This record gives sequence, structure tokens and C-alpha cells, in this order.
Amino acid sequence: MHYIERDATGRIVRVAVAPFVGMTEEQQHTTPEIVEWLKKQDARTATLLQLQRSDLEMVRVLEDLIEVLMSKGVISITDLPYAAQTKLMNRAQARRQLSGLEGLINDDDEQLI
Repeated sequence: MHYIERDATGRIVRVAVAPFVGMTEEQQHTTPEIVEWLKKQDARTATLLQLQRSDLEMVRVLEDLIEVLMSKGVISITDLPYAAQTKLMNRAQARRQLSGLEGLINDDDEQLI
């Protein structure tokens, strides 16, 4: 059983396997229209997941870009909004701490050999 909500033009906007508030019809069988809507939803979900995965990579790209622009004197950290300054400084500090920890870990690994 499929529970369906349609917009004012008759297009499907939601399909569920359980009744929900706002549903406008029930369909016992899977129709080609439902199959097509579900395919589009799957494609949309896959695209959203791909974007979410790339968000972390883009954060690093933007951090590197800001660092390059600051090192070339194009911008200063104070040119950025205070919230951005704080976030960048906190991330830079965390990376420095992590680098220091990696040195300690590598030293421990060498002692094990």
C-alpha cells in the first residue's frame, strides 16, 4: 500500500508506506508514476549524500585558500567576520595540536621497532 500526497497541480510530492498527515490518496498497487517518483527520490538522495561527503573536503579547500590569500597579503584575518576568524583560528590550533600528537605517536612507533 502506498500513501500519497499530491500538490495543487496533481503532482506527487510525497509517497510513504504508512499513512501520514496531509496524504491525499492511497494506492494499493505500485503504478509507473509511483515508480518514477521513487527513482527521482533515490537520485535526489544520492546527490545529497555526495554533496554532504564533499562538504568536508571543500572546508579544507577553503581553509587552504584563505591561508594562501593571507600569506600573500591579499587579505588579513581581521578582514573576515569575527565568527569566521574564531573558527579558522580554532581549526588551525587543532591542526597544530594534531601535528604535535602525530610526532609523539611516530616516536612511540619507532620505540616499538
